[in-house]
This record gives sequence, structure tokens and C-alpha cells, in this order.
Amino acid sequence: MTLHAGGQTTILKQTSHRGLAAAQLALAMVALLMACGCSKGENSGVMARPPSPVLVAKAVAKTVPNQLHEIGNVEAFATVNIKSRVEGGLVAIHFHEGDLVTEGQLLFTLDSRPFVAALKLAQADLAKDRAQLVKAETDEKRYSFLLQESVGSREQYDQAHATAAALRATVTADEAAIDTARLNLEYSQIRAPFDGRTGNLQSHIGDLIKADADTPMVTITQVQPIYVAFSIPEGELPAVRMNLETHPLEVDVAIPNSPETPEHGVLAFIDNTVDKTTGTILLKGLFQNENRHLWPGAFVNATLTLNQIRNAVLIPSEAVQTGQNGSFVFVVDNRMQAHLRPIVAGAQVGGDTVIEHGIEAGETVVTDGQILLAPGARVKIRSSL
Repeated sequence: MTLHAGGQTTILKQTSHRGLAAAQLALAMVALLMACGCSKGENSGVMARPPSPVLVAKAVAKTVPNQLHEIGNVEAFATVNIKSRVEGGLVAIHFHEGDLVTEGQLLFTLDSRPFVAALKLAQADLAKDRAQLVKAETDEKRYSFLLQESVGSREQYDQAHATAAALRATVTADEAAIDTARLNLEYSQIRAPFDGRTGNLQSHIGDLIKADADTPMVTITQVQPIYVAFSIPEGELPAVRMNLETHPLEVDVAIPNSPETPEHGVLAFIDNTVDKTTGTILLKGLFQNENRHLWPGAFVNATLTLNQIRNAVLIPSEAVQTGQNGSFVFVVDNRMQAHLRPIVAGAQVGGDTVIEHGIEAGETVVTDGQILLAPGARVKIRSSL
């Protein structure tokens, strides 16, 4: 409708057009909201996180050894510094540095001429004193007879008896001197006290060797058998002692970066004192070292087996994770969802870890891809390749 007043025209249709536009806008918004509400459930799957690719493994139950792993140091079974017992010039060396020598093998020869002369002199003194003893014993018997017959004097008999007794003592001393001379002659040849390996040679032909010198002529170490020393925490000592009472404890040592088979031995020594500065106690394993792979002074990886754990639950060590609340693993259920599971991890056996609590045999654990997981996350098992 159009009204004319005072020459001005007013259009009444404008008000009705604005109301219609507002109504149409409201209806459009309601329709949009209803459409969003209807399609929300249908589109939620499109927005959900895809399954995380992971590697998994099964927890298994088996009998495994209960072991302690420590760093050990190889020690010679015995070490001796070879020194001369007599003084003399060195005239011969019968081995090379680093040689393996056997018990009784000749190592050094000293100039024996002074010892031969001393032996001959002692033998001569013995012969002279024995001859004098024969005469003195004859006089002693003669004066004893005369004294019994009241012909000789007591003083004469006493003098003869004392002379014979003194010569008997002299003969005994001469015999001891001969033994000493023979020993010195024997000591001019220096022999190995046991089987072992020689070290650095400190003496050379022509040297004047002093008796019991400060510097040894050579050092010999016995390497068959041989010790491996290692320390364990004092908290493990009760278990070691308890198991040692029922059976010998085995010790295996491996040389780092060596393809050789680990050496097998037995626990032979437990120290009598715990080191209060470190809280550890020293143990030693005894090895026959038949192939002489173990070398004194070398560091090795020592493994002490305490006993066998039956029906132990094992999982790959890479499955075990560490968080603020301790160790945990991700377990995959039948719906391919990962769940965080706290565990109590025990000893490591090779590449596996013994699970003392938290996992049962047959359960599936994640071994790779844990960084992408959260509790309840969906997973997809991928190939190890």
C-alpha cells in the first residue's frame, strides 16, 4: 500500500520485506544445526586417529638361570719373582722372554766354579777332621782303660774325652758345610718352581747376580689354572651363600670383542669382609684355562649362576619401558587395543627379561612403536621388515 501525504510518498512494503528475511535466516540456521547434529555420528570415524603400527611378541614361560653379571679381572693362580740364592756371574739363559716353562725347567746358570771349589774344600776339611777324630777316639778308649785299671789319671782321661767330643762336633760341622756347599752348587742352576709363563727378562749374560737382589731376574705367572676376580653387591651375598651350601656355583667369563667360547669355571673364593666403601664383596672363580685364552690382568664379563628359575615369564627386553612410577609394558588385547601395564622386572637372560609380576605367559606385548601409544590406543601389527 502507498500513501501520499504532503507531497511525500512512504513505502510500507519495506517493513514486511525485512521481517521475511529475518525469518528465512533463522530457518536456515536451524536447518544447518539439525544437519550437523544428524551427521555428527556418521563423520566421527573419519576424524578418529588411525591405528599405530607396532611390533609385538608373546610372553613365554620357561626355565632360565638366575644369574649375576659383573665385570671381572683375570688374576694369575700364582706369581713368583725369580731371584738367585747365591752370588755369581750369569753365564747362560735357557729360555726366551714370554716362553711357557715347565716345573723344574732350567732357566739360568751361574758360574759354578767357586761353588765347586768350596765343596772340595769342605770335603777336605771333613776328611782331615775325621782322621783326627779316629786318633782322639783311640786315645779316649786307652785312657778309659787305664783309668779303670788305676794306672792312668782322671785328668788324662777327661782331656782325651774332651778332645774326641770336640772332633766329633767338628766332623758334624764339616758335614753340614759340605751340604751347604752342595746346595750352593745346586743353586747356581736356577729352575722354574712351577708351570707358567715368563715375563720381562731383567738379567743378561755377564751380569753379576747378587743373592736376593731387589730386582728379580724374571717373573713367572701360573696361568693354568687361573682366577677371575669380581665383586657383587653385598645384598646378593646371602643368596650366594645359601646356594653354595647346596651345590657348586658355576661361573662363566667372556672376553669382550672375542669370538671365543666363554670359559667355564666354578666359584672358589668368597672374601671374608665386605668393602664398606663400595658395599661390595670380592669373589673369585677358578678356571682350568686349557686353551690359555684368559690372560692375567685382562678385564672380562663374568656371569655367576645361582640357580634355575622354573616357569619364569620372559618377554623381549625392548618391551620394557621405564616411567615415573617404575617399569611398564604395553599389552595388546584381542580388540587390537594397547593397555599400559605396570610390571616388576627381574633378571635379564640374553635378550629377554624375566617378569616377576604383571605379565602372564601367552600375553602379547609391544616391542617397538611404544612412543606412538597411549592407553587404549588402537594398534596395527606390522612386519619386522
